[in-house]
Amino acid sequence: MRKHKSITVADAETAALGVLAFIAEDERRLARFLGATGIALDELRARAGDRSTLQAALGHLLEDESLLLVHAATAGLPPETFAEAAAVLAGDRAHGG
Repeated sequence: MRKHKSITVADAETAALGVLAFIAEDERRLARFLGATGIALDELRARAGDRSTLQAALGHLLEDESLLLVHAATAGLPPETFAEAAAVLAGDRAHGG
């Protein structure tokens, strides 16, 4: 198995925005996300690019394996990408972009 390279903060943010878009495109997914996070729809619209919102979207995805696998397939990314993106945003361990 080959080792994958670390993703940058910009890559992690892009992945998280993709997750947020994926969640928002389906009413049931969006309702579950809003209910689980306590974020109001207006707040989500206003703060979609905020680090805390992006982390919430990644966390929500990672808590539901079936949702994770569907989104990973749709995005054409390995599922591990989203766990790494969450780690990067949580610890800001990769710098760049």
